[in-house]
Amino acid sequence: MFAVSLRKRGVDAVYSFPWKVSIVAFMANPPVLKEDIQALKETFSTLSSDRFFDVIEVQLLGDEAWRAVEGFVKASGVEVASGVQPLVLMQGFNPSSLVEAERKKAVSKLVEVVKTSAERGISKVAFSSGPDPGPENREAAKDALIKSLKEIAGEAKKFGVTVILETFDRDWDKKQLIGPIREAVEVAESVREEHGNFGLLWDLSHAPMLGEKPSDLKLAKSYLAHIHIGCAKRLPDGRLVDWHPGFYRPGAVNGVEDVKELLKVLLEIGYTGAVGFEVKPEEGQHWREPVEAAKGVLYEAFLRLVESEL
Repeated sequence: MFAVSLRKRGVDAVYSFPWKVSIVAFMANPPVLKEDIQALKETFSTLSSDRFFDVIEVQLLGDEAWRAVEGFVKASGVEVASGVQPLVLMQGFNPSSLVEAERKKAVSKLVEVVKTSAERGISKVAFSSGPDPGPENREAAKDALIKSLKEIAGEAKKFGVTVILETFDRDWDKKQLIGPIREAVEVAESVREEHGNFGLLWDLSHAPMLGEKPSDLKLAKSYLAHIHIGCAKRLPDGRLVDWHPGFYRPGAVNGVEDVKELLKVLLEIGYTGAVGFEVKPEEGQHWREPVEAAKGVLYEAFLRLVESEL
Protein backbone atom coordinates (compact mmCIF):
# COMPACT_ATOMS: atom_id res chain seq x y z
CA MET A 1 0.00 0.00 0.00
CA PHE A 2 1.20 3.54 -0.65
CA ALA A 3 0.25 7.14 0.05
CA VAL A 4 0.52 10.50 -1.68
CA SER A 5 1.35 13.80 -0.04
CA LEU A 6 0.45 17.26 -1.28
CA ARG A 7 0.07 20.84 -0.19
CA LYS A 8 -3.12 22.71 -0.98
CA ARG A 9 -4.21 26.07 0.39
CA GLY A 10 -1.10 26.05 2.57
CA VAL A 11 -1.97 22.76 4.24
CA ASP A 12 0.15 19.60 3.98
CA ALA A 13 -1.77 16.34 3.90
CA VAL A 14 -1.08 12.65 3.33
CA TYR A 15 -3.66 10.40 1.67
CA SER A 16 -3.31 6.62 1.85
CA PHE A 17 -4.38 4.54 -1.12
CA PRO A 18 -7.66 2.99 0.04
CA TRP A 19 -7.28 -0.49 -1.48
CA LYS A 20 -4.81 -3.34 -1.37
CA VAL A 21 -2.54 -3.45 -4.42
CA SER A 22 -1.89 -6.74 -6.21
CA ILE A 23 0.04 -7.94 -9.24
CA VAL A 24 -0.27 -10.95 -11.53
CA ALA A 25 3.12 -12.67 -11.17
CA PHE A 26 2.94 -14.90 -14.22
CA MET A 27 2.12 -11.91 -16.42
CA ALA A 28 4.77 -9.64 -14.88
CA ASN A 29 7.46 -12.29 -15.39
CA PRO A 30 6.24 -14.85 -17.96
CA PRO A 31 8.67 -17.70 -17.04
CA VAL A 32 6.69 -17.97 -13.80
CA LEU A 33 3.86 -19.56 -15.80
CA LYS A 34 6.23 -22.39 -16.75
CA GLU A 35 7.22 -22.76 -13.09
CA ASP A 36 10.82 -21.82 -13.79
CA ILE A 37 12.24 -22.09 -10.27
CA GLN A 38 14.82 -19.34 -10.68
CA ALA A 39 12.20 -16.97 -12.11
CA LEU A 40 9.76 -17.87 -9.35
CA LYS A 41 12.30 -17.12 -6.62
CA GLU A 42 13.37 -13.85 -8.24
CA THR A 43 9.79 -12.73 -8.80
CA PHE A 44 8.48 -13.59 -5.35
CA SER A 45 11.58 -12.23 -3.63
CA THR A 46 11.24 -8.94 -5.51
CA LEU A 47 7.48 -8.49 -5.23
CA SER A 48 7.09 -9.71 -1.64
CA SER A 49 9.76 -7.26 -0.44
CA ASP A 50 8.21 -4.33 -2.34
CA ARG A 51 5.92 -2.54 0.10
CA PHE A 52 3.86 -1.24 -2.78
CA PHE A 53 2.28 -4.69 -3.12
CA ASP A 54 -0.07 -6.44 -0.72
CA VAL A 55 -1.15 -9.38 -2.90
CA ILE A 56 0.60 -11.62 -5.45
CA GLU A 57 -1.64 -13.39 -7.96
CA VAL A 58 -0.23 -16.59 -9.41
CA GLN A 59 -1.40 -19.79 -11.05
CA LEU A 60 -1.80 -22.85 -8.83
CA LEU A 61 1.82 -23.88 -8.46
CA GLY A 62 3.02 -27.46 -8.31
CA ASP A 63 4.38 -28.67 -4.99
CA GLU A 64 8.05 -28.07 -5.86
CA ALA A 65 7.32 -24.60 -7.20
CA TRP A 66 5.23 -23.72 -4.15
CA ARG A 67 8.01 -24.83 -1.82
CA ALA A 68 10.38 -22.55 -3.74
CA VAL A 69 8.29 -19.44 -2.95
CA GLU A 70 6.58 -20.35 0.31
CA GLY A 71 9.42 -18.95 2.39
CA PHE A 72 9.11 -15.52 0.75
CA VAL A 73 5.36 -15.53 1.36
CA LYS A 74 5.67 -16.41 5.03
CA ALA A 75 8.56 -14.04 5.72
CA SER A 76 6.85 -11.05 4.13
CA GLY A 77 3.24 -11.75 5.06
CA VAL A 78 2.18 -10.95 1.51
CA GLU A 79 -1.20 -12.37 0.52
CA VAL A 80 -1.38 -14.85 -2.35
CA ALA A 81 -4.39 -15.30 -4.65
CA SER A 82 -4.87 -18.10 -7.17
CA GLY A 83 -5.31 -16.78 -10.71
CA VAL A 84 -6.05 -19.88 -12.75
CA GLN A 85 -7.37 -18.20 -15.89
CA PRO A 86 -4.69 -20.13 -17.87
CA LEU A 87 -6.50 -23.38 -17.04
CA VAL A 88 -9.46 -22.13 -19.06
CA LEU A 89 -7.72 -19.98 -21.67
CA MET A 90 -4.75 -22.24 -22.41
CA GLN A 91 -5.55 -25.74 -21.16
CA GLY A 92 -9.14 -25.95 -22.29
CA PHE A 93 -10.99 -26.57 -19.04
CA ASN A 94 -14.39 -25.10 -19.88
CA PRO A 95 -16.92 -24.50 -17.07
CA SER A 96 -19.53 -23.34 -19.61
CA SER A 97 -19.23 -26.32 -21.93
CA LEU A 98 -22.45 -27.73 -23.37
CA VAL A 99 -20.86 -31.17 -23.30
CA GLU A 100 -21.68 -32.34 -19.79
CA ALA A 101 -18.60 -34.51 -19.43
CA GLU A 102 -16.36 -31.56 -20.31
CA ARG A 103 -18.23 -29.26 -17.94
CA LYS A 104 -17.87 -31.76 -15.09
CA LYS A 105 -14.17 -32.16 -15.86
CA ALA A 106 -13.69 -28.40 -15.56
CA VAL A 107 -15.65 -28.25 -12.31
CA SER A 108 -13.60 -31.11 -10.86
CA LYS A 109 -10.34 -29.39 -11.79
CA LEU A 110 -11.41 -26.03 -10.37
CA VAL A 111 -12.63 -27.61 -7.14
CA GLU A 112 -9.22 -29.28 -6.88
CA VAL A 113 -7.64 -25.83 -7.26
CA VAL A 114 -9.88 -24.49 -4.51
CA LYS A 115 -8.90 -27.26 -2.09
CA THR A 116 -5.17 -26.97 -2.74
CA SER A 117 -5.36 -23.18 -2.47
CA ALA A 118 -7.12 -23.47 0.88
CA GLU A 119 -4.44 -25.87 2.15
CA ARG A 120 -1.87 -23.17 1.36
CA GLY A 121 -3.81 -20.41 3.09
CA ILE A 122 -5.08 -18.90 -0.16
CA SER A 123 -8.66 -17.67 0.06
CA LYS A 124 -9.38 -16.35 -3.47
CA VAL A 125 -9.53 -18.27 -6.74
CA ALA A 126 -10.18 -16.51 -10.06
CA PHE A 127 -10.82 -17.90 -13.54
CA SER A 128 -12.74 -17.13 -16.73
CA SER A 129 -15.94 -18.45 -18.26
CA GLY A 130 -14.78 -20.48 -21.25
CA PRO A 131 -15.17 -19.65 -24.95
CA ASP A 132 -18.21 -17.97 -26.44
CA PRO A 133 -20.11 -20.63 -28.45
CA GLY A 134 -21.87 -18.03 -30.60
CA PRO A 135 -25.30 -16.37 -30.36
CA GLU A 136 -27.27 -19.54 -31.00
CA ASN A 137 -25.82 -21.39 -27.99
CA ARG A 138 -24.96 -18.47 -25.72
CA GLU A 139 -27.91 -18.74 -23.31
CA ALA A 140 -27.42 -22.48 -22.89
CA ALA A 141 -23.72 -21.89 -22.18
CA LYS A 142 -24.60 -19.26 -19.56
CA ASP A 143 -26.88 -21.78 -17.86
CA ALA A 144 -24.05 -24.32 -17.89
CA LEU A 145 -21.67 -21.71 -16.45
CA ILE A 146 -24.07 -20.79 -13.65
CA LYS A 147 -24.47 -24.46 -12.80
CA SER A 148 -20.69 -24.87 -12.67
CA LEU A 149 -20.15 -21.74 -10.59
CA LYS A 150 -22.75 -22.85 -8.06
CA GLU A 151 -21.07 -26.23 -7.74
CA ILE A 152 -17.61 -24.73 -7.37
CA ALA A 153 -18.73 -22.01 -4.95
CA GLY A 154 -20.63 -24.58 -2.91
CA GLU A 155 -17.45 -26.60 -2.40
CA ALA A 156 -15.32 -23.47 -1.93
CA LYS A 157 -17.60 -22.32 0.88
CA LYS A 158 -16.52 -25.33 2.93
CA PHE A 159 -12.94 -24.09 2.79
CA GLY A 160 -13.56 -20.36 3.24
CA VAL A 161 -12.57 -19.59 -0.36
CA THR A 162 -14.12 -16.91 -2.57
CA VAL A 163 -14.66 -17.81 -6.23
CA ILE A 164 -14.13 -14.98 -8.73
CA LEU A 165 -15.14 -14.84 -12.40
CA GLU A 166 -13.13 -12.52 -14.66
CA THR A 167 -14.83 -10.82 -17.60
CA PHE A 168 -13.00 -11.01 -20.95
CA ASP A 169 -13.63 -9.73 -24.46
CA ARG A 170 -16.06 -11.63 -26.66
CA ASP A 171 -15.19 -10.38 -30.15
CA TRP A 172 -11.50 -9.42 -30.42
CA ASP A 173 -8.98 -11.78 -28.88
CA LYS A 174 -9.82 -14.18 -26.03
CA LYS A 175 -13.47 -14.37 -27.18
CA GLN A 176 -14.92 -15.64 -23.91
CA LEU A 177 -18.57 -16.18 -23.09
CA ILE A 178 -18.42 -13.61 -20.27
CA GLY A 179 -18.22 -11.09 -21.58
CA PRO A 180 -20.09 -7.82 -21.13
CA ILE A 181 -20.52 -6.57 -17.58
CA ARG A 182 -24.32 -6.59 -17.83
CA GLU A 183 -24.31 -10.30 -18.60
CA ALA A 184 -21.68 -10.94 -15.92
CA VAL A 185 -24.03 -9.30 -13.40
CA GLU A 186 -26.87 -11.58 -14.50
CA VAL A 187 -24.64 -14.59 -13.87
CA ALA A 188 -23.54 -13.20 -10.51
CA GLU A 189 -27.12 -12.59 -9.43
CA SER A 190 -27.99 -16.22 -10.08
CA VAL A 191 -24.95 -17.59 -8.26
CA ARG A 192 -25.37 -15.24 -5.30
CA GLU A 193 -28.92 -16.53 -4.77
CA GLU A 194 -27.27 -19.59 -3.26
CA HIS A 195 -23.65 -18.64 -2.52
CA GLY A 196 -22.30 -15.43 -1.05
CA ASN A 197 -18.67 -16.41 -1.69
CA PHE A 198 -18.76 -15.38 -5.33
CA GLY A 199 -17.76 -12.20 -7.12
CA LEU A 200 -16.63 -10.62 -10.37
CA LEU A 201 -13.26 -9.38 -11.64
CA TRP A 202 -13.22 -6.46 -14.09
CA ASP A 203 -10.08 -5.59 -16.05
CA LEU A 204 -9.45 -2.08 -17.36
CA SER A 205 -7.44 -3.52 -20.25
CA HIS A 206 -10.48 -5.47 -21.44
CA ALA A 207 -12.74 -2.41 -21.39
CA PRO A 208 -11.81 -1.10 -24.87
CA MET A 209 -12.50 -4.52 -26.36
CA LEU A 210 -15.89 -4.69 -24.65
CA GLY A 211 -16.89 -1.11 -25.40
CA GLU A 212 -17.05 -0.45 -21.65
CA LYS A 213 -15.82 2.30 -19.36
CA PRO A 214 -15.30 2.49 -15.59
CA SER A 215 -18.74 4.05 -15.00
CA ASP A 216 -20.29 0.77 -16.19
CA LEU A 217 -19.05 -0.77 -12.96
CA LYS A 218 -21.90 0.92 -11.12
CA LEU A 219 -24.06 -1.90 -12.45
CA ALA A 220 -21.83 -4.45 -10.76
CA LYS A 221 -21.03 -2.69 -7.49
CA SER A 222 -22.66 -5.40 -5.36
CA TYR A 223 -20.63 -8.15 -7.01
CA LEU A 224 -17.15 -6.72 -7.62
CA ALA A 225 -14.47 -8.73 -5.85
CA HIS A 226 -11.31 -7.71 -7.71
CA ILE A 227 -10.02 -5.18 -10.25
CA HIS A 228 -7.19 -5.43 -12.76
CA ILE A 229 -5.38 -2.45 -14.21
CA GLY A 230 -3.53 -2.74 -17.50
CA CYS A 231 -3.59 -1.87 -21.19
CA ALA A 232 -5.16 -3.32 -24.27
CA LYS A 233 -2.90 -3.04 -27.33
CA ARG A 234 -3.93 -1.66 -30.70
CA LEU A 235 -2.00 -3.16 -33.58
CA PRO A 236 -1.08 -1.16 -36.72
CA ASP A 237 -3.96 -2.81 -38.61
CA GLY A 238 -6.43 -1.51 -36.01
CA ARG A 239 -7.04 -4.79 -34.21
CA LEU A 240 -7.26 -4.80 -30.42
CA VAL A 241 -5.43 -7.60 -28.62
CA ASP A 242 -5.29 -8.69 -24.98
CA TRP A 243 -1.49 -8.68 -24.73
CA HIS A 244 -1.16 -6.54 -21.58
CA PRO A 245 1.69 -4.26 -22.71
CA GLY A 246 3.17 -1.92 -20.16
CA PHE A 247 1.87 1.64 -19.91
CA TYR A 248 3.35 4.05 -22.47
CA ARG A 249 4.35 1.20 -24.82
CA PRO A 250 3.58 1.49 -28.57
CA GLY A 251 -0.07 0.70 -29.13
CA ALA A 252 -0.97 0.68 -25.43
CA VAL A 253 -4.54 1.98 -25.20
CA ASN A 254 -5.08 2.94 -21.57
CA GLY A 255 -3.36 5.72 -19.63
CA VAL A 256 -3.25 7.73 -16.42
CA GLU A 257 -6.60 9.46 -16.97
CA ASP A 258 -8.33 6.10 -17.53
CA VAL A 259 -6.89 4.81 -14.27
CA LYS A 260 -7.91 8.00 -12.46
CA GLU A 261 -11.47 7.62 -13.73
CA LEU A 262 -11.53 3.98 -12.60
CA LEU A 263 -10.36 4.91 -9.10
CA LYS A 264 -12.98 7.67 -8.93
CA VAL A 265 -15.76 5.20 -9.77
CA LEU A 266 -14.44 2.65 -7.27
CA LEU A 267 -14.61 5.29 -4.54
CA GLU A 268 -18.12 6.28 -5.55
CA ILE A 269 -19.46 2.72 -5.40
CA GLY A 270 -17.73 1.88 -2.12
CA TYR A 271 -15.52 -0.84 -3.57
CA THR A 272 -13.50 -2.71 -0.92
CA GLY A 273 -11.52 -5.34 -2.84
CA ALA A 274 -7.99 -5.15 -4.22
CA VAL A 275 -6.71 -3.27 -7.27
CA GLY A 276 -4.14 -5.26 -9.21
CA PHE A 277 -1.71 -4.78 -12.09
CA GLU A 278 -1.67 -7.09 -15.08
CA VAL A 279 1.21 -5.95 -17.26
CA LYS A 280 3.67 -7.94 -19.36
CA PRO A 281 7.16 -7.17 -20.69
CA GLU A 282 7.52 -6.91 -24.43
CA GLU A 283 10.56 -7.93 -26.47
CA GLY A 284 13.70 -6.26 -25.20
CA GLN A 285 12.23 -5.29 -21.83
CA HIS A 286 13.36 -6.51 -18.43
CA TRP A 287 10.33 -7.73 -16.54
CA ARG A 288 10.69 -5.02 -13.92
CA GLU A 289 10.17 -2.22 -16.47
CA PRO A 290 6.40 -2.55 -16.99
CA VAL A 291 5.94 -3.20 -13.27
CA GLU A 292 7.68 0.03 -12.27
CA ALA A 293 5.83 1.97 -14.98
CA ALA A 294 2.51 0.65 -13.68
CA LYS A 295 3.38 1.71 -10.15
CA GLY A 296 4.10 5.21 -11.40
CA VAL A 297 0.80 5.34 -13.29
CA LEU A 298 -1.20 4.26 -10.25
CA TYR A 299 0.57 6.78 -8.03
CA GLU A 300 0.01 9.61 -10.51
CA ALA A 301 -3.63 8.65 -11.10
CA PHE A 302 -4.34 8.60 -7.38
CA LEU A 303 -2.55 11.92 -6.87
CA ARG A 304 -4.62 13.54 -9.64
CA LEU A 305 -7.79 12.11 -8.13
CA VAL A 306 -6.98 13.47 -4.68
CA GLU A 307 -6.13 16.88 -6.13
CA SER A 308 -9.33 17.04 -8.16
CA GLU A 309 -11.55 16.04 -5.26
CA LEU A 310 -10.22 18.60 -2.78
